[in-house]
Amino acid sequence: MASGKELCEGVEWRIRVVDGSSEVLVPPTGLARKVWLRTKGLISGLGMKVRMFLKQAWDMGANDPRKVIHCIKVGLALTIVSLVYFMRPLYDGVGGNAMWAIMTVVVVFEPTVGATLYKCLNRVCATCLAGFLAVGVHWIASQSGDRFEPFVVGASIFILASIATFSRFIPSVKSMFDYGAMIFILTFSIVAISGYRVDKLFDLAHQRISTIIIGTSLCILVIMLVCPIWSGQELHSLTVRNMDKLSDSLDGCVRLCFTNSNGEDDQKLQGYKCVLSSKASEESMANFARWEPSHGRFNFRHPWKQYLKIGASMRSCAYCIEALNSCINSENQAAESIKKHLSTSCLKVSSSSSSAIKELAESVKKMNKSPTIDLLVEEMNSALEELHNDLKSLSHLLNPSTTAENQISATGLVPFMEIIPVVTLASILIEISVRIEALVGSVEELVKESEMKDKIVAKEEKPEGTMKALQRV
Repeated sequence: MASGKELCEGVEWRIRVVDGSSEVLVPPTGLARKVWLRTKGLISGLGMKVRMFLKQAWDMGANDPRKVIHCIKVGLALTIVSLVYFMRPLYDGVGGNAMWAIMTVVVVFEPTVGATLYKCLNRVCATCLAGFLAVGVHWIASQSGDRFEPFVVGASIFILASIATFSRFIPSVKSMFDYGAMIFILTFSIVAISGYRVDKLFDLAHQRISTIIIGTSLCILVIMLVCPIWSGQELHSLTVRNMDKLSDSLDGCVRLCFTNSNGEDDQKLQGYKCVLSSKASEESMANFARWEPSHGRFNFRHPWKQYLKIGASMRSCAYCIEALNSCINSENQAAESIKKHLSTSCLKVSSSSSSAIKELAESVKKMNKSPTIDLLVEEMNSALEELHNDLKSLSHLLNPSTTAENQISATGLVPFMEIIPVVTLASILIEISVRIEALVGSVEELVKESEMKDKIVAKEEKPEGTMKALQRV
């Protein structure tokens, strides 16, 4: 019976076509099976996507644990501020506006201390100012009578909102108080309009300000006490990393051109692109760092703006490296004899320039003037002189006419078009060296200003210490 059943299941139906070929007829699959296969494919695909997402999330957290710490701090702050709802005395003190404390934590909590302080102080000051003005406008409007009250409130909202919005276009105000101006417009409009229908406007303004102060104070405590991440330290580390990447890219590009070595790490060669794309990060970090108190080696008056000048100098060098990379990847390549003639001097210039940038990175990292930077700059200038001399000696290899290859090999001359690429590369190296000297000046100015600020802070702290000692005596 079993063999007969297997025989029946193994029967195939074939159709013989006129040309002699045969075609197998497969029984149609049922609708339920099609639905099952489609559902199974969708579930397996969804499972694979979820697995890849979790893997990427795990890798991101493992590569930068500070992101995980930030998430934990946000959860901690929200949990603590939720006690305003759970504890009856606190809830009775702020009424139904307790939700503003939770909203404040969600809105102002940022990964770094400087960014959080920037939002917290802007929010508190703007809320207080807007609340007092709104109460004053409400009193003036109520004194003008029911007929003119809506016009007074509307005119005040129009004037103050327009002025606050215009102030956001002023660069100095935008960099420091842009968030505060936005909160001022929001708070003033809400309180002023609410005063037209709400009888106890002063209590509403008081509760709103109180809840915002509770939320911002909690954010400041959590962000500064639980694994703080300082914007100033992040800017300092970013500057040092960019200098190292700039140095590696410069040295790697020149070596790739003259030694034809394919073993260079592509990530190091493309490091200059990180310097080009870091302008926005540097500006935001420098802005937030000005709000931070003294931490580590950085005082409250640390010259954070000088980091922006260093970043601009590094980007000017990075643009030259980008042009250098374009020359290397160009289809019009120089003759090997010309490259050999200039390889030694070009490699010396790139090596000395790269060493100077690395030494500047160490100087910024330790925040003191390097004792060897002047010597490295002199070596770079001497290498430039040697490169200039090699460029002048190219005239005897130059052949103005573009004749046949046998004439070139016979005379030892090189067509003019084959000299242009390597001369362009050498001129870019010379320009990079000039811009490195500007970078040296920016770093030395940073170190000098930092030392001056440290001396000023030390002088201010010394009388306080002397007074405390006298009080003890």
